[in-house]
Amino acid sequence: MGILNSKTKAAPSDRECKKCGEIIPYNELVQNSMICPHCGTYMRMGAMERIELVADEKSFKETDKSMRSKNPLNFPGYDEKIEKAAETSGLNEGVVCGFGKIEGTPCGIFVMDSNFMMGSMGSVVGEKITRLFEKATEKGLPVVGFCTSGGARMQEGIYSLMQMAKVSGAVKRHSDAGNLYIAVLTDPTTGGVTASFAMLGDIIIAEPKALIGFAGARVIEQTTGKKLPEGFQRAEFMLEHGFVDIIEERDRLRYTISKLLKIHSKR
Repeated sequence: MGILNSKTKAAPSDRECKKCGEIIPYNELVQNSMICPHCGTYMRMGAMERIELVADEKSFKETDKSMRSKNPLNFPGYDEKIEKAAETSGLNEGVVCGFGKIEGTPCGIFVMDSNFMMGSMGSVVGEKITRLFEKATEKGLPVVGFCTSGGARMQEGIYSLMQMAKVSGAVKRHSDAGNLYIAVLTDPTTGGVTASFAMLGDIIIAEPKALIGFAGARVIEQTTGKKLPEGFQRAEFMLEHGFVDIIEERDRLRYTISKLLKIHSKR
């Protein structure tokens, strides 16, 4: 795997583990599936890093790559935030969508990217994912979606919130046509994304210790006046309470997803 920033063409830099503080060479991280080799902490992955991890080599073809957000509410500073996010992530928006193969099985793939405004869902993110599901429905293909998000993008107001219903409708039509949707929840998956398409998968997989929830734990404690249980909103808690189906190690995701796709493939 050799990811380059699509705008700067600069080689990715070494990264510091936020838990143990070790500086890890990027190539070493790539070989270890972006997991700290010293303490086992899962580092957040960019969209293209994730695609290279799970999709067959050179099989992925991106769709709607050029779509970019506008500023429908003339929200102060929003245009500058979009430009900075594009420069930082090398992407035009907070999600990459397209079609590829996983261990030989064709499927639609979308990957949200926390490097672009924390993977927040605006009108373009919703439109791109909706179009992916609609195209997958036409082709009779399953969809594998990697979710990571801070929630709906406040700078777009109702235009952002309405994406919850729009994407959910496309997921329903995809399901009604007899197609499979596998949702993979990564750290963090929160807000309106959790309250819509992230939890609509026929099979929901989570990475270990991923934060999954709607409102933050502090907000819930302040609202209810109660202390939350240990591990609340982490993947393991969600599995125990039936919100996710599988917790899978990152370096086994490709294998597990490919098996599920083959088991559920229409022949």
